[in-house]
Amino acid sequence: MLQTEQRGRVAVLTFNDPDRRNVVSEELNAALLSTFDELEADEGVGAVVLTGAGRAFCAGAVLDNLLSAGEADPEGGGDLPDIYSGFLRVAHSTLPTVAAVNGAAVGAGMNMVLACDLVVAGRSARFDTRFLSIGLHPGGGHTWRLRNITDLQTAKAMVLFNQVLDGEEAAARGVAWDCVDDADLVDRAVSYAELAANHPKDLVARTKATLHSTAEVTGSEESVKLEIGPQVWSMHQPAFVEMVQGLKSRISSN
Repeated sequence: MLQTEQRGRVAVLTFNDPDRRNVVSEELNAALLSTFDELEADEGVGAVVLTGAGRAFCAGAVLDNLLSAGEADPEGGGDLPDIYSGFLRVAHSTLPTVAAVNGAAVGAGMNMVLACDLVVAGRSARFDTRFLSIGLHPGGGHTWRLRNITDLQTAKAMVLFNQVLDGEEAAARGVAWDCVDDADLVDRAVSYAELAANHPKDLVARTKATLHSTAEVTGSEESVKLEIGPQVWSMHQPAFVEMVQGLKSRISSN
């Protein structure tokens, strides 16, 4: 259900259920939870790429699972959080994540894309929110995540007006960072991931947490205070200490 390959310090995770177009199944969610626990604890892994086997990235939730989850407790949401658990584990990971979107990302599959820190689209990519088209209100923070990655009009166009974006359109509208040929997709995504993986793992995790915290910042002074603690912490870590020592050594030798 989830295939793992390590390329240097980058783990490539492939949704491996091509006959069902890599749907968000209970098995996939369980695999994502356990795999991210392992990857975050592994000092040899500094970033993650997610992609899909076959012709789709992820075709959304299994409808029977979705219906049964919602019917369990209509007022309280039932077991819907269990449906969301896989992509939320991706969204809340301390590791930098890159979505390499091949083919369709639909509904909850779009949530899997939006959970990642960076999105690279193949020419074949299709970004399709789909929720309203099947009579379903978006879930899992879909509207919030889409609104945060792009502008309000694009979010409304996709959710309310059924606008499906291909890879190039997604890159032009901010839903994806880059669009490349399908043959180059995973390699390009790994090349981006390597840049983040080369930084100290704890430093990346703290910086990622700071970036997420900026959503609550409304002023300049508050933004400075937000960064003071983690910046002071970083000044005492080996990467910065060794850089300063090396710089001083080069200066003194000249």
